[in-house]
Amino acid sequence: MDHFSASNDCCPSVKNILLLDSEGKRVAVKYFSDDWATNGAKLAFEKNVFIKTLKTNARMEGIYDLHFFVTGGENENELLLTGVLQGFFDAITLLLRNNVDKREALENLDLIFLCVDEIVDEGIILETDASVIAGKVAIHSMDGGGAPLAEQTLSQALATAREHITRTLLR
Repeated sequence: MDHFSASNDCCPSVKNILLLDSEGKRVAVKYFSDDWATNGAKLAFEKNVFIKTLKTNARMEGIYDLHFFVTGGENENELLLTGVLQGFFDAITLLLRNNVDKREALENLDLIFLCVDEIVDEGIILETDASVIAGKVAIHSMDGGGAPLAEQTLSQALATAREHITRTLLR
């Protein structure tokens, strides 16, 4: 029945999550929409997004070598998309222990993709709280034979998440 697809149209959704380097090249990307039929179309879109935002972020040039993007449909709630973007950035910051740069990101792509999977599933927003996302990623990273990814134990990840929650509450 069409009832299921109609109910999906009313849910907030994300078209893609992009993590690009300081030249606008892919570090980690995930698309949840078929708006871009080919890889070439996706690359052109990423370049366009990067160029458009480069002008507004000119003051921060040289400070960051990673750029985080979340896009949605024309009529999507911007506050929800901003929440997804902030949750993604903050979770990556927690998981990489404040070393948010291209080298660290490339060395921890597994954590980044786990993070994306905890935030969005098939375009539907699941979670935006960075502490919850980082905690779930830490648990998932332990599943592959008990060896922690990024040399971070579960207790360290949870302690970092607790610290972040405490800082947030004390603001």
